[in-house]
Amino acid sequence: MYLVLQREGEEKPTRWRYDFKKLMSVEREDIERRTGRNFAQFTQDVLQGNSLCRRALLFTYLRRDHPKTRFEDVDFGWDELKLEYSRQEFESIRENILESMHGDELAAALAAIDKNLEDAFDDTEAAAEGKARLPIAE
Repeated sequence: MYLVLQREGEEKPTRWRYDFKKLMSVEREDIERRTGRNFAQFTQDVLQGNSLCRRALLFTYLRRDHPKTRFEDVDFGWDELKLEYSRQEFESIRENILESMHGDELAAALAAIDKNLEDAFDDTEAAAEGKARLPIAE
């Protein structure tokens, strides 16, 4: 999965590979302090669109690139920041759907996934590691 920031007027987006297992312990602890959530809940809330959690995640990645970045300075339009599944994640989701859905529900889900799969970013790093995993801590 990728965290993608594309500010208005920017030609190309900035893309960070979001793998919660690759966040350092100091980053995870900072995220917990800033959001008031344990890390497992944070990972779920990021996917569900929680604004504070997404801001904390963006701050974490911005600070890696620019260490003097302050949390107070991290601001974005809601349409400028999104999470994107990689091609490999969509393929994994598609496999799971084939096993769990049937009939019209299956057809609708496959159509939606296949539409997104066409434009999905190819995560060559995840492909090298094996099967893609969804970014939710347990």
